[in-house]
Amino acid sequence: MKSLRVVLDTNVLVAALRSGSGASRQILLALRDERFSALVSVPLFMEYEATLKRAALLRETKLSLRDIDELLDIVAACCEQTDIHFSWRPQLRDPKDEMVLETALNSRADALVTCNRTDFEAACANLGVELLSPSQFLDRLRKRS
Repeated sequence: MKSLRVVLDTNVLVAALRSGSGASRQILLALRDERFSALVSVPLFMEYEATLKRAALLRETKLSLRDIDELLDIVAACCEQTDIHFSWRPQLRDPKDEMVLETALNSRADALVTCNRTDFEAACANLGVELLSPSQFLDRLRKRS
């Protein structure tokens, strides 16, 4: 069975840092264990880095910049880079979310995983991208193993 190929929205990584037992944390562990393929573009990875290194998040999670760098190194090693050849902008209300959708479209991802389904629903339905919450994606992974 081929590995699921998905794009993880930045909010999934943030949720993983905030909760040690939630679906998002389990997704990062599954990524580390190579249970699926995560797809990322350079702009999306840069957003991961900028967001995870925000001072407020570091204070909230009690993580250091070194901790975040180590996490990002692991994520980078486990991801497949996607080049952005085509842009479909604008599709979403939040322009900052466009890079997530573009990564999913350009990589022909099986799904886009986000904690913020509402902002993506219409565009994903129109463009044929499956949209999953972290818990829905985790359920799918469990059914495949």
